[in-house]
Order: sequence, then structure tokens, then C-alpha cells
Amino acid sequence: MEPPGKPRRAPRRISADYLQRAAMHYLERYAAPAEQLRRVLQRKITASCRHHEQDPAAFAEMRDMVVARCVASGLVDDVRFAEACAASLRRKGQSGRAVAARLAAKGVPRELALRSAEGGEEAEWAAARIAARRKRLGPWRRPDRPFDRQKEIAALARAGFSPALARAVIDGEAEADGPEG
Repeated sequence: MEPPGKPRRAPRRISADYLQRAAMHYLERYAAPAEQLRRVLQRKITASCRHHEQDPAAFAEMRDMVVARCVASGLVDDVRFAEACAASLRRKGQSGRAVAARLAAKGVPRELALRSAEGGEEAEWAAARIAARRKRLGPWRRPDRPFDRQKEIAALARAGFSPALARAVIDGEAEADGPEG
């Protein structure tokens, strides 16, 4: 049910020009892998075809051509997107598993997502410490909060960190720099 007021504007009819402009507009605002751009354009096609009573399958080739043109021109680069997104998620304290899952959900090919999410033991350790600090667990726990070691380890394990790493972070000192300290 639409709220009272201004009626919704009808979606435009699909054309190659329209899809190219829509892709450019989307890519001006967001970095995206090829599959994500394909999904965005498909939603526009579906909405337009539903309104204008057309078959969305008739525009699949046009959509794929626009995506291919964006990839060929360098506007869409799955490798660059995966590396940048993985680095950003790691800085936020995401585990390698969580990073790979997030990239795969965005449409990055599975092998590329796994390769981008790798960072070695040091990167995983640093991400676990960031996650613990952000969630106020282990050495970063507030003094007025009761300590429940198992719950804190479980919180880090649910975030995708190994149980051994979660135990090391929760039991470690706030000033420790690595898995040994």
C-alpha cells in the first residue's frame, strides 16, 4: 500500500542506453564486482518489464553486454574490488572466513574470495584483537561487567575465528602483540 501523496513514477523502458547510464550511475556511487552490477541491472530490468508487461529474458544479452563493456573499460575489476573490500573488512576485525563469505555474497568468484581473504596468521591475530576490542571482550572488557570466559570465546568463534585463537585473545594481555604474548 502506497502512502498518500506523490504517486510513484513508472519505470523507464529498457534500452541499451538506459542500461549503460544506469550502470554508470551505480558505479559512480559504489565499487562493485561484475556479478553485483549484473544483479543491479537485472533488478531494473525486472521492475521495468513487470510494469510494461515485457519478458525480462529478452534483455539478458543487453545486460551482459553492458557489464562486459564496464569490465573491458576497467570500471569493474573483481580483483581490485576483492582486495580493497578484504582489506577494509580486516581493518574492522573480520575473520578470514567472514571476509570470504562476504565477498562471495557480493558475487566475487569463490577462488578469488578465498585468496583475497587470506592474510596469514598475523592478519588473523590482528583481526581477532580488533574484534575483541570492538566488542569489549577479554582484556578490553569493562570492569563493571562480569567475566564469562566461555561466552567471550564463543562470541569470537561465532565471528569466524578459530577456538584456539579466540582463547588466546581472550586470555591475552591488552598490550600483547602476537600469538606468543
